[in-house]
Amino acid sequence: MSESLPQSETKKANQKQENPIVEIVKTVVMAVVLSFGIRTFVAEARYIPSSSMEPTLQINDRLIIEKMTYRFREPQRGEIIVFDATEAIEQLGWNGAFIKRVIGLPGDEVIVRDGDVMVNGQILKESYIQEAPKYDFGPVVVPDNSYLVLGDNRNNSSDSHVWGYVPDENIIGRATVRFWPFHRLGGIDENSAYADTLIESPQ
Repeated sequence: MSESLPQSETKKANQKQENPIVEIVKTVVMAVVLSFGIRTFVAEARYIPSSSMEPTLQINDRLIIEKMTYRFREPQRGEIIVFDATEAIEQLGWNGAFIKRVIGLPGDEVIVRDGDVMVNGQILKESYIQEAPKYDFGPVVVPDNSYLVLGDNRNNSSDSHVWGYVPDENIIGRATVRFWPFHRLGGIDENSAYADTLIESPQ
């Protein structure tokens, strides 16, 4: 003689077998939450819409922007950063995110003159730029908690020599990996990036 479950236990057993649609919804919601968390706190993908960072970065390059490093240390000279438009940029009618190379750190004196970029009286040896800058700029001293950034395509870049500095609170993260196009897949060369061996005193 078979025994049947009490009605209350049968009801509990049925409750455990949730509707497949509910399970799908839960899975999708969890995936969205995880994706949002990763994009907000860890890393996100971005693409290059302009030529301002050529030849290092080409139009339509796809990059991974990691966001963890700057939670533990400040940006370093030579790193390529992505940042939200500053107030000065927005006043020029632009918005969204920008990508440039860090040239001046807080307290640095920066001068652009005669085709050279000088930081604290020393000329940067920049093998990665499209061509030498054809404009003069400075001298300026980078304010606290801010950074002076320039595009590698110096003469076709709206950057700090046009609109000023990037406050650290505007920085989204650091460009680390190019994942598209596949034939240029890999890490982004930051020239390690301005080690003392890459800086020489003006003659």
